[in-house]
Amino acid sequence: MRLKFLVLSVAVLFAALGAIAQSPAPIVVPAAIDTTPAPENAQKEADDAVITAAIALLQELKAQNDQTIKKQQVTLEALDQLQKDADQIRIFSKRG
Repeated sequence: MRLKFLVLSVAVLFAALGAIAQSPAPIVVPAAIDTTPAPENAQKEADDAVITAAIALLQELKAQNDQTIKKQQVTLEALDQLQKDADQIRIFSKRG
C-alpha cells in the first residue's frame, strides 16, 4: 500500500515538475542599427524607439513571468494538498 502511494506521489511530482520546466518562448533581439553618422535628432528618435521597444519587451517578459508564477503556485497548492491527503491516509491506516 505504501509502495503504491509512494510511486503515485513520485509520478505526480514528476508530472508537476515537468509542467513547470517548460521552456519559455525565444526572445527576438532587434538587429543593431547602422553605424553611419546621423543627425542629432535622428539619433535621439532612434534611441527613443529602442527604449520604447525595450520597455515593451520587458512588459511582455513580466507578463510571462507572472503567468509562470501563477502556474507554480497552483502546482505548489496541489502538492500541499497531496501531502495533507498522504498524512490523513497514514493516520487512518494506523487506526485500522
